[in-house]
Amino acid sequence: MADLSHLDECNHPRMVDVSAKAETVRIATASCLVILGRELLSQMDDGELRNKKGPVLQTAILAGITGTKKTSDLIPLCHPLPLDSARIEITPHDEESLLVTATAKTSSRTGVEMEALTGASVAALTLYDMCKAANPAIVISDLKLITKTGGKSDYQA
Repeated sequence: MADLSHLDECNHPRMVDVSAKAETVRIATASCLVILGRELLSQMDDGELRNKKGPVLQTAILAGITGTKKTSDLIPLCHPLPLDSARIEITPHDEESLLVTATAKTSSRTGVEMEALTGASVAALTLYDMCKAANPAIVISDLKLITKTGGKSDYQA
């Protein structure tokens, strides 16, 4: 198993020193499913779901973008990164669920996997929050990294 980079020689947590790394363009995409249920999804009109709280998908997209920007505030050992872009897409997956996809991009010394994963998570949690009154049994599942490019190694799920 690979060494855990966030532990020092005494097994104490540490922030990885990236000062010697080259700045490169790094892009990561993550996704998750939000199972809202048939009844709730059948209420979508023209690609949007509206309720008393407002436009559900548009609000979740904005929340997801904010999540990418706030990742280092939430995950203790993440580096604060200057994001070049953050994109959240929410599309129907099937008759019961939505697919949330988050893509983050930076020109920096470390990757943006955590920003993409956080963006997808926050968007999904916002969907849950805005729809829980109509269906408290909403399920968020399958959060995963899809791709990452730039830096030492690339990844494709």
